[in-house]
Amino acid sequence: MVRPAVVRLFRERGIEVHQVMRNIEAFNDDDAIEIDLLVINQQQAIAVECKSRLSIEDVNAHLVRLDKFKHLFSHYHNLNLMGAVAGMVVPDEVAKHAYRQGLFVLAQNGDAIWIRNDDKFSPKFW
Repeated sequence: MVRPAVVRLFRERGIEVHQVMRNIEAFNDDDAIEIDLLVINQQQAIAVECKSRLSIEDVNAHLVRLDKFKHLFSHYHNLNLMGAVAGMVVPDEVAKHAYRQGLFVLAQNGDAIWIRNDDKFSPKFW
């Protein structure tokens, strides 16, 4: 449900989307990460972690992935990287934690996915 929605959702937020890639992996001798969805335009990228039930541990693990992203995906070093988490079930305390960390929060709203962040939200860049 998330992949088809990200183009519309981020465009509605003024972020142009040129590509969406699923399940991309990068690794070197010391480390590896997998990104569930990578949303890209010519200046920006958004790495999205998708879970059926999002937890604070999932948010924290994604923050670690974001810290490693440009090292392991060095060909994206010139992009402004943002992060997002998505879940079919996103408890309020988890959404608040992700918001405070500068992540977009995508959640199910009836039959659709929406961005829970308000208009005051300012994403963190990595």
